[in-house]
Amino acid sequence: MKKAELKEFLDVKVIEYNNPKFIESDPILIPHRFQLKEDIEISGFLTATIAWGNRKMIINNANKMMELLDNSPHDFIINHKPSELKSLENFVHRTFNGNDFAYFIQALQHIYKNHGGLEAVFSQHIENNSTQNAIHNLKKVFFELDHLPRTQKHISDPLKGSAAKRINMFLRWMARKDTAGVDFGIWETIAPSTLSCPLDVHSGNVARKLGLLTRKQNDAKALAELDYNLRELDPNDPVKYDFALFGLGVFEKF
Repeated sequence: MKKAELKEFLDVKVIEYNNPKFIESDPILIPHRFQLKEDIEISGFLTATIAWGNRKMIINNANKMMELLDNSPHDFIINHKPSELKSLENFVHRTFNGNDFAYFIQALQHIYKNHGGLEAVFSQHIENNSTQNAIHNLKKVFFELDHLPRTQKHISDPLKGSAAKRINMFLRWMARKDTAGVDFGIWETIAPSTLSCPLDVHSGNVARKLGLLTRKQNDAKALAELDYNLRELDPNDPVKYDFALFGLGVFEKF
């Protein structure tokens, strides 16, 4: 398929899947339940953190997270007492447990009280038209407090070879300007052109079939290759093609 034909094909698929119906069965449903900017970004970050496995289970467990935070995640994070973290100890989603959850709440409080919030932390370290160094920096800031070593595995580091699928998805939610009403676009300090595609098994397999990706592993090097090719198709909004790749893989078994 020639480049112009590929772009036309994928643009049609973006329109097909980048619409409000997509929200109903996707983890982005959780932050869509909130109005306050800080609630949207915190609920989105926590939901993205556990976004692996069955999507119905992800949504159910993200809902449990929000209930444990009194359905006011920003208020809980800022104002909780240490004793209130005990209510989180029985939470579990795959390998993410109550101890991890409690630390995430403490780390987010640290970020909002001492670093200006999630957007500020991410936006400070965008380099070479890419958010990947920003993700690396977020992980450094996130684990400035005392923590169990095991908890670090729940935030990926692109500079250590990870495709960081879940955080790239979260950044798409927050920074991509979306006229269809799926992604929020509430972060003005991060340009959509710097975002990376959330690379997973589905999007990776479809990208390879379409000639957008040659590397076999879904790692940081593969993400760099995919980003380059998607930016050739649309330099201003490359991650819109995540909808096309995901839809083709999950819904059409392309």
